[in-house]
Amino acid sequence: MDPQKHLQPILDFLPCRTPQAWAKAAAADLPTLLIDHANCEKKAAATALALIHRYPQDPKLLHQMSRLVREELRHFEQVLSLLQERQIPYAPLSASRYAAALHRHIRSKDPARLIDHLIIGAIIEARSCERFFTLLDHLDPKLRTFYQSLLTSEARHFQTYLKLAQQTATNTPNPKQTITTRTTHFLTQEKELIETPDNQLRFHSGPPA
Repeated sequence: MDPQKHLQPILDFLPCRTPQAWAKAAAADLPTLLIDHANCEKKAAATALALIHRYPQDPKLLHQMSRLVREELRHFEQVLSLLQERQIPYAPLSASRYAAALHRHIRSKDPARLIDHLIIGAIIEARSCERFFTLLDHLDPKLRTFYQSLLTSEARHFQTYLKLAQQTATNTPNPKQTITTRTTHFLTQEKELIETPDNQLRFHSGPPA
């Protein structure tokens, strides 16, 4: 598999690359990285399931989110296995500011609310894919192989969310402008979160303070 093939659309979409200072800090604290990675996979499944419950009238969304839930839970199981192999307890870990900060900008009424949720989903999946790639040169061979294997699915999840957002926007007066405006807004927020130093290491945190 050529990681660059799947990564290029991600790099074209995201406003910035992950700071190398974050990658070095993450590689130096694999227990925290892996525990938070497991948490991220679990939350991704929960988010997709929540959309299934909230929008039962949308068959295409239901089908895509159902598939995504299964894949995210499979990834969760795989990370749990890695933790067990490395004798790292799956201990409680506080969430990063990343997702909550993005969700604060979601509008309150549909279809605007759903569009925003889907755009944020695309951004989170894109950043996860980019982070997997950024970490490859900093990891041991087994973990490198695992993270490289996740690139394809994360890139596909990014496309799934973005396409669903575009389809949902067809119910707005100016679909193309709606997607462009909201995506730009959320990517501006995301860039600040990725580049601003953080006091704690998390999978989506900024560089170490």
